[in-house]
Amino acid sequence: MRVVAKFGGTSLGSGDRINRAADSVAEAVAAGHELVVVASAMGNTTDELLDDIEFEAEEADRAEIVSMGERTSVRMLKAALAARGVDATFVEPGSDDWPIVTDSRGEVDAEETRERTRELASDLDGTVPVVTGFLAEDGEGNVTTLGRGGSDTTAVMLGSYVDADEVVIVTDVEGVMTGDPHVVEGARNVGKITVDELRNLSFRGAEVVAPSALSYKDDDMGVRVVHYQHGDLLTGGTNVTGQFQNLIDMRESPLACLTVAGRAVRNQSGILSDLSSALAEADINVDAVASGMDSITFYVDEGVAERAENILHQEVIEEGSLSSVTVDDDVAVIRVTGGELPNQSGIISELVEPVADAHINIHDLITSATSVAVFVAWDDRERTLEIIQDQFQQ
Repeated sequence: MRVVAKFGGTSLGSGDRINRAADSVAEAVAAGHELVVVASAMGNTTDELLDDIEFEAEEADRAEIVSMGERTSVRMLKAALAARGVDATFVEPGSDDWPIVTDSRGEVDAEETRERTRELASDLDGTVPVVTGFLAEDGEGNVTTLGRGGSDTTAVMLGSYVDADEVVIVTDVEGVMTGDPHVVEGARNVGKITVDELRNLSFRGAEVVAPSALSYKDDDMGVRVVHYQHGDLLTGGTNVTGQFQNLIDMRESPLACLTVAGRAVRNQSGILSDLSSALAEADINVDAVASGMDSITFYVDEGVAERAENILHQEVIEEGSLSSVTVDDDVAVIRVTGGELPNQSGIISELVEPVADAHINIHDLITSATSVAVFVAWDDRERTLEIIQDQFQQ
């Protein structure tokens, strides 16, 4: 197999851990696999270097300073591999074979990076390149960075461009867990998780794989997360499946909007649970929920709206803090889901402004970590879909 193995800072945080990492790479090479290794800065080196910059520094100088963490790691790991008889070379910005290039906006130049990465991949038969994670180089040869979680991005991007069978993220957790083991009891490893699930968790605080990295994953390449103590790059951990796609989707049937009003319902525990449970017990699926200080809105299929209204009305009667329920029919929803959506500043205005310019009233706007749902009148759905498609195809 062709494997890209990324070692996080914790997995390289001491001499013993560097030895453990080198052992796992050497064993995979001895088994006949081709490897590219991506190394993060050892331990918390990057944060410590940033903390030490207590003076005004140009961005280029800051990038050069923080790059020293990764530059040290690749040299340490290359030396450890050489001690095990593995032909390895370290690759860093400034090297003739450095692959990752950013454009004038600081974003990855995909075409140039893909071409350079192919050249790097041509020597994998006999040599293991140990590549600095997180770092890049602009067109003039200046050091740039890929942002938070950049080493993950380096690994998955290189995996995609060298046609790797698998990218293995070596970190300090047993793959993806059912919960934070430092907070909850009985947390266990999740053997398999989809890209969509993991990206949503990552954007909401799960520090397992950087969400920017997962946008480079495709169906043909596996991504796996393993603990550095596992010692085997080729088994165990959590498999990340699927491919995160950019989609603009319009629901084919109309929704009804049921709004329950009440005094400061947002500050009252149990209200949302009671209303949702009542609908669930009647086997009514909720497409989306929005809440305000004095109201909670449920979007359901229009065909069950009357039954849902009666159920929620009963809850209003029984709960003293609730005032009334009302229904609005013929609502359409257009959802935008995108791999880079959360990283795009101004994305909401880019959606809302052209719709408003067309004099289309937006009924509601609901966002999640990786999607935006736009609710409009049913009669406006086709025009709204056309406007949104035009915006994202520019």
